[in-house]
Amino acid sequence: MKNFKKQFGAKSTASDITLYSQSSNWKKGKFLNLEETTMSINFWEIPKLLYKQFTDKEKREPAKPLAIAPFDKASFLLDDIKFKYVWYGHSVLLMRMNGKTILIDPMLGPNASPIAPFKTKRFSENTLNLIDDFPEIDLMLISHDHYDHLDYDSIEKLKSKTKEYFVALGVKRHLVGWGIDPELITEFDWWNDATYSDIKITFTPSRHFSGRGLTDRAKSLWGGWTFKTQNHNIWFSGDGGYGKHFKEIGEKLGPFDFGFMEDGQYNEKWHQIHMYPEESVQAAIDAKAKKAMPVHWAGFALAQHDWMEPADKFQAAALEKGLDVTFPKLGELHSLEDDTNTPWW
Repeated sequence: MKNFKKQFGAKSTASDITLYSQSSNWKKGKFLNLEETTMSINFWEIPKLLYKQFTDKEKREPAKPLAIAPFDKASFLLDDIKFKYVWYGHSVLLMRMNGKTILIDPMLGPNASPIAPFKTKRFSENTLNLIDDFPEIDLMLISHDHYDHLDYDSIEKLKSKTKEYFVALGVKRHLVGWGIDPELITEFDWWNDATYSDIKITFTPSRHFSGRGLTDRAKSLWGGWTFKTQNHNIWFSGDGGYGKHFKEIGEKLGPFDFGFMEDGQYNEKWHQIHMYPEESVQAAIDAKAKKAMPVHWAGFALAQHDWMEPADKFQAAALEKGLDVTFPKLGELHSLEDDTNTPWW
């Protein structure tokens, strides 16, 4: 396979470990979650899980490819005080705020398991070509280094039009290994913040893990992002299981006008690292989000649930708990004022 070795990213060096060990979240040679976190999978279950993952796909994938609306570049770049966003499935978000273009977790490749013998095919077609229509990216943010969030092919195509990168601590080494100038990359530990074009950006904790190979598990950090301006306060939860950190995020950085909430790819055997939809709604409420939408679905079948289930259950739980929610179609340009509650899926 072309560029197979590149897919793994870069191994941590001795100087990297020295840097990581300065973090209070680094203990005994790896990053740890704030709460004890495990995956309840034993060795003998792995073959069965892999078989189901790559063969039993009825209802786990849409019957036909999901369409993506054409990009309205003129409307997106129109400078006004509105916060605008476009969702491309899974966790890919193109945002506009304070006259800057921000791209989060731009996994636009066709396969979420590029090092595996079987593909995890994207629900939409030709998504790498979307990058051709994107404007210049002022700032790219990477929440963690898993293949469904940090994609080599996407980065290769984006790096010529990306000015700057904010990434989870430990992710920088991958980008540098892929030819990106280290001077353009800023790494963040949990609760670190920086001001970019009058946007205060903070890296928030989540309950997850990291790694791209057999030897680098938890050798980089994971988390979410908040974006606070004079007019808006936005939260991207990042991947992770339910925990006490959501209330802490709300107390320290909320309330939020809008929350992009991880919702999808959950299973009882890895429940502590991916929320059920009902928990995703509760997490938004815990963090004091006034309005929310589910992300981390409609992109790939990375768990055994039906592909529509995350949205169906999120909508039902939000109605029960009184949370204002929205469900934009893939590729549509939206602002916070839009109400898109039709179950398009």
